[in-house]
Amino acid sequence: MPPGADYDDCCRPALDGQAWPTTAETLMRSRYTAFARENEDHLFRTWHAKTRPADIGLDTDTTWLGLEILGTTGGSEADETGTVHFRATCRDHLGEHTLEENSSFVRRAGRWVYLDAID
Repeated sequence: MPPGADYDDCCRPALDGQAWPTTAETLMRSRYTAFARENEDHLFRTWHAKTRPADIGLDTDTTWLGLEILGTTGGSEADETGTVHFRATCRDHLGEHTLEENSSFVRRAGRWVYLDAID
C-alpha cells in the first residue's frame, strides 16, 4: 500500500477482510485508514489479543488529516517482528493535533498484528 495509493487499491481489501496486509507498514497504513473511516472491526482484528482493549472506543468527532511514515525496522514479509515510526495529524473540537508513535508489530498465526506503542 504505497503512499498516495487509491483506497480501492490499497486499504479496501484489508478493511473488507478480503486480504491481510503483508508487511508491518501496510498493516499500519490500513489501521490508520480504519481509524479515519471508523472501522472498528478491522482495528479489532489487527490488534494483538494480549494488548487489545475490550472497547476500541473510536472518537467519531475526530477527523484524521494525514499519515506520514517516518521509518520502519523489520516488518517485511520475511520478518516476525517490526516497528513503524509514524506521525498522524487529526482535528477535533479542540483543534489540530499530531500523534507521533513508534508502533510494535508481530506476526501471529502468520499474520501481522499491532502489539503496542514503544516508548
